[in-house]
Order: sequence, then C-alpha cells, then structure tokens
Amino acid sequence: MAVSGSVHVAAGPVSEEFARLTDPFRRELTVHCYRMLGSFDDAEDVVQEAYVRAWRSFDRFEGRSSLRVWLYRIATNVCLTALEHHSRRSLPSGLGLPTDDPEQPLAFALDKNEWVQPLPDALAEQTDDPAVIVASRESVRLALIAALQHLPAKQRVVLILRDVLAWRAAEVAQLLGTTTTAVNSLLQRARAQLQRVAPKEEEQTDITEPGVRALLDQYVSAFEGADITALLGVLRDDIALEMPPNVVWFSGRAAVVRFIEKNVFAGPGVIRMLRTVANCQPAVAGYWRGDDGIYRPHTVQALTITATGISRILSFNDPGLFPAFGLPASLAPEADR
Repeated sequence: MAVSGSVHVAAGPVSEEFARLTDPFRRELTVHCYRMLGSFDDAEDVVQEAYVRAWRSFDRFEGRSSLRVWLYRIATNVCLTALEHHSRRSLPSGLGLPTDDPEQPLAFALDKNEWVQPLPDALAEQTDDPAVIVASRESVRLALIAALQHLPAKQRVVLILRDVLAWRAAEVAQLLGTTTTAVNSLLQRARAQLQRVAPKEEEQTDITEPGVRALLDQYVSAFEGADITALLGVLRDDIALEMPPNVVWFSGRAAVVRFIEKNVFAGPGVIRMLRTVANCQPAVAGYWRGDDGIYRPHTVQALTITATGISRILSFNDPGLFPAFGLPASLAPEADR
C-alpha cells in the first residue's frame, strides 16, 4: 500500500476533513513506526491500521492534545500490539560473530520477517530546518534501528518518544498509562541497554560532501568493472560486510575483498549499479546481467562512508525492495543504452 494514500472510507464531509487534517502526518508516522518495528512494510501496515482507528474515533477527538500527538498515540499503541506477535528483527551482526574466512559456506535465513529492512529515502521526513535534518538522519541510521530492536517494547517506545521526538515524560506516561517516575526509569534502562548493543561507529560524513560522492563513484566503478584493486582503494581495513538473508558476515578488508572476488565479481559489465539513498545513508542498487543481456534487480546496498573510506556494506539481497525505492524493474542491455 502507498504511504501517501488516504484511509479507504466512505466519502463525505467528515472523511474529507479527516484526510485534509491527517494526511500531512502520514510520512512522519510511518518513519516513527519504522523505528519501532525495523520494517517499512510493517510500518506502512501499522500506519494504515492507525488511520482507520483514528477515522473511526475522529468525531470524539476533543482537541485536548494536538492532532499530531493524538495520531502518534494511536500509531504507537498499534505498534505495541504488533510487537506482541512478532519476533525481534535483526541484522547478521546481531546474531553472531563475524568470520574472516571467505571460504566459509553461507547460511540462509529464508524468512524475510527476521531481518531489519532499509528505509527508502522517499519515506524519510522532509524539513528545511538543518538541525532537524541532522537529528532525523541520526535517528534512522541502520545501526541504530537494529540496536533499537534489542530493547523491550516499552523501553523502545520511551526512548524514541523522549530522545528522538522530545516528548515530555508526562506525555509518555499518559500514553502508556503509567507514571512519570516509571517513564524515567524505563528511559534510563533503555539508554543503558542501547549503549551496550549499539555498534561503535565512526561518525559518517555528510552524504552531500564531494569526498563522499567521490568514494561512492569509485565504489560503483569498482563493482561495474569487477576491479579488485579499485575496490581495495575505497574500503577501510575494518570493513564489515553483511548480506541478509545470509547469517554469515565478514570482517576485515582481506576477507571481504576475497569473498567479493570469489563470489560476486564475474567480469566487467556483469553488474550495473544505480545510486540511491537508504536510511539517509549513501546506497546503491545492484543489477546482475542475465543470459539475455538484461540487468535484473539483485541487491540494495547501504554504505557507511567515513572520511577514511567505506567501513560497512549492508547488502540486502532482496529484489522485492526495489519497488519501494522507486527503482526500475530492469535495465536494458549495454548495447541499447
């Protein structure tokens, strides 16, 4: 279902007024639910359910809080219900230690509901406030989204509402039906747990900086040309490679490069890449050439690019992600370009 779509209800003055007032909040509510659930598919479903509930009770909305807060309360409660019936989503690095052996057989977890999903840039909040832009980028980083999934549901709610959305403790307490003392205790425990499970990543440079764009260009060129030497030049010594739905993941430039050389690169022109954005991070969509010369979707790679090179590749090997990112279903053979 489309994030921008309205709730499907009977037409009428109330429905039109409801849509006019609430549709502007749909995108940010989807991102909020994505933080909670780790999946944009689930977030879209939850927001749709929240809007149905909100429409049904719209005539009872008395304005004691803002419409935005009211919608957040409904969406958060739907998220809490959803979390009662879903296992925690993760990334390979959250399931076990890395290997430095590129010969190790890959192990697949076939259920896509086990993995954190990347967030298409079209769903991220849009604002003209530079301070809000920075905070928004930080709050949807894939490393943080994966770490949030380790928190118990109520701790997750409190941390997101207090530290990301800057709600007052009393507002969170009202939503959860508890006390401000309990909220503050939950927040303290959530911060401590997040500190333990969140990876210590070097601060990423701004996605728009020329140096970041240059590294991304070099990375794309290395993949499209199957150029191992060029790839070595853009990866840091501590590079990590994760490839959901593969449970096995690799750490260290030597292991990562040997794995890519052995299992990915099959000659110049076999892979084509389109630049995109995932979780406000640089990303690329990889297309593999078929026997008919047509390039078909294979992977969406979210990259952690620092001032000293690429430190993490999260390669989501799921062609089903491409429509959400607005990516083409195929690319023409090279001769037709």
